[in-house]
Amino acid sequence: MAALSYVVTGACAGCGACLLTCPEHAIRPGPAGALIVLGSRCTRCGECAEVCPVDAVAEVPG
Repeated sequence: MAALSYVVTGACAGCGACLLTCPEHAIRPGPAGALIVLGSRCTRCGECAEVCPVDAVAEVPG
């Protein structure tokens, strides 16, 4: 079974809740301004997905 990873989808409203909640500081603004999840820092705790008010943080096979 593949490990899971997280991504911030295009549904992101830009509120920053995931960015502020991530205990590992694994979510950052990307080059185009959209938020990205740094896989090397992410511990896959899921806190970012839990706090997103628009369900823009999704689990994907990593």
